[in-house]
Amino acid sequence: MDKLGEKVTVDENQRLLQHEAVKADVRNEINSEISRHAEQLSSTDEARAAQVGEQLRGKAMREVESTESEIEKARRAARFSQVVDYVFYLIYGLITLEIFLDLLGARQGNSFREFIDTLSAPVLAPFKRLIADPASGRFQLRLSFIFALIFYILLHLAINGLLRLLAHRKTSV
Repeated sequence: MDKLGEKVTVDENQRLLQHEAVKADVRNEINSEISRHAEQLSSTDEARAAQVGEQLRGKAMREVESTESEIEKARRAARFSQVVDYVFYLIYGLITLEIFLDLLGARQGNSFREFIDTLSAPVLAPFKRLIADPASGRFQLRLSFIFALIFYILLHLAINGLLRLLAHRKTSV
């Protein structure tokens, strides 16, 4: 069985070598036939081929220029989107600090509390007293500020969606 298996393996390897040799011969024959046909082009065929080549070259260059300008536009939009993200993250942080300071009953006279109140006043002013805020002594749950946080999250998502829409590369078929 071992000798039979070896003989089968040797025969299989010989067949593979023969197959590869036949493929190489066919490939060479096809390439030489293509070369013969290429040498037989008439002057009008050569002129037409040169014209088609120039048209294709021009089209490729226009596509590269267009792609480069679209990439640059997308880079600017991405940078602007990063700035917008940063501003909104700051707003989220300020609103969250306000909510926690009120929830934990932070004193109104504290300098840190006054600093946070001053920074967050412009973004929270439209929402103050929008919804009744439940309180227990100094501790207060600012539902209006939670609503403001949700509003700014939705606004952030809308702005980013608009930026993605504007920066999206248009493809023509």
